[in-house]
Amino acid sequence: MADNTRTAPAAPTPEARPPHPGRAAARAVEGWVAVLRRKLSAGELGSLPVVLVLAAVWIVFQSLNQNFLSPRNLSNLSVDIVGTGLIAVGIVFVLLLGQLDLSVGSISGLAAAVFAVLNVNNGVPEWLALILAVLAGTAAGTVQGFSFARTRVPAFVVTLAGLLTWNGLMLYILGTSGTVNLDENGLVAKLTSYYFANDAAAYAVAAVGAGLVFLVSYQDMRRRKAVGMPHRSLRGIAVRTGVVAVIAFAAAYLLNQFQGLPLALLVFLVVVAGLDIILRHTHYGRQVYALGGGVEAARRASLRVTRVQTAVLAVSGTMAAIGGLFLASRITSVSQSSGSSVLLLNAIAAAVIGGTSLFGGRGTTWSAVLGMLVIQSIASGMAITDIHTAVQFMITGGVLFAAVVFDALSRRSQEAHGRA
Repeated sequence: MADNTRTAPAAPTPEARPPHPGRAAARAVEGWVAVLRRKLSAGELGSLPVVLVLAAVWIVFQSLNQNFLSPRNLSNLSVDIVGTGLIAVGIVFVLLLGQLDLSVGSISGLAAAVFAVLNVNNGVPEWLALILAVLAGTAAGTVQGFSFARTRVPAFVVTLAGLLTWNGLMLYILGTSGTVNLDENGLVAKLTSYYFANDAAAYAVAAVGAGLVFLVSYQDMRRRKAVGMPHRSLRGIAVRTGVVAVIAFAAAYLLNQFQGLPLALLVFLVVVAGLDIILRHTHYGRQVYALGGGVEAARRASLRVTRVQTAVLAVSGTMAAIGGLFLASRITSVSQSSGSSVLLLNAIAAAVIGGTSLFGGRGTTWSAVLGMLVIQSIASGMAITDIHTAVQFMITGGVLFAAVVFDALSRRSQEAHGRA
C-alpha cells in the first residue's frame, strides 16, 4: 500500500537564505574596517594620510577666511601647483631608485633661460626655442644619469655638482642684463593664462578621466587574475571609479564657476597620468621599482641597470625643464633667481609629503600631485589670511618632517611583516 503522506519542504539553511540588505552592508563595512586595520598594522595606508592632511589644511584655512575654497582661489591654486608639480613628478622617478636629484631647480632655470634668450634675444620661433629648451634639460639629466650609473657615485653627489654647473651656465646665458621678459601674448605665456571657457570642456575631461581609471584598473585586474595574483574585485573597481568621478566632476563644476578649465592643469594631469601608466604598467616601470628594491638583486636578475638609471635621471631633467617653462610662463620673465633653492626644496618636499618613500621602491606620480596640493594650499592659505611667510616655511617643514617619520615607521612595520 502506497504511503500518501507528504514531507514538508526543509527550511532553508542560514547559508541558503539571501542576505538581508542591511546585514550585507554591515558585513561590507566590517570587511573594509578589517582591511584598513590590516593595512594600518602593516604600514600600507598609501595616500590616505596625505589626503587627511590636505582636508585638515583646507578646513583650517576655510574657517579663517571664507574665500579660501572660492572658485577663484581654487582655480588659481590649480595653476600654481603645475610648475613645481611637474618638477616633483621627475623627483618621484629618482626617489623610486632610493636616490635624490639636487639639480632640478638649476635645470629648470637653465631651460627657461635657453628659451628666453633664443626666442626674445635672438628671434628663434617659439616652438623651436621651446623644443630646444626641453632638450637642454633632457641632455643635462642624461649626462648626470650616465655619470651616476657608470661611476656608482651617489646621485645626490653627482647632481650637487650639476646644481652648481647648470646654475652657472644659466647665469652665463642670461648675461649682464640678468632678466629677460617674455612675450605676454606668446605661446609660453599662454601655458598658464589660457582657460577653456566652454563648461563642457571641464566636464568632458572629468568623464574621460573617470573612464580611464576604470579601464586601466579593469585591465590590471584581468592580468592579475589570469596569473593568479591578488587583485581588486569588480565592485571595488566600480567604487573607486565612482569616487574619482565625484571628485572630478566637483572640481570641474568649481572651475567652471570662475574661468573654466586651465590649460596648465590639463597638461599637468595628462603628463601625470601618462607617466603613471608608464611606471605601473610597463616593463620599464617595473624595472624602476625593482632597482628601488635593491640594485645588486636587479643586476643578478639581468636588468640593464645602467640604462634604467640613466633614463630615470633623463626623465627628471626633462620634467625639470618643462616645469621651469611653466614657472617662467606664470611670471612672464626669466631672471637670475630662476630655479632657486626654495623651488628645489618644494619639489622634493611635494614628492615626499605625497607618499613617495625616501628608501626607494614605493610611490607614484600622483604622490607629487597630492604633495604639491598640500604645499601650495598652505602657501595660498597664508597669503589669503595675511600670515607671515616665515610661518609658511615652518608649517611646510613640520608637515615634511611628519611625512618622513611616517615613511620610516611604515617601512619598519613592513619589514616586521616581511614586506619590505
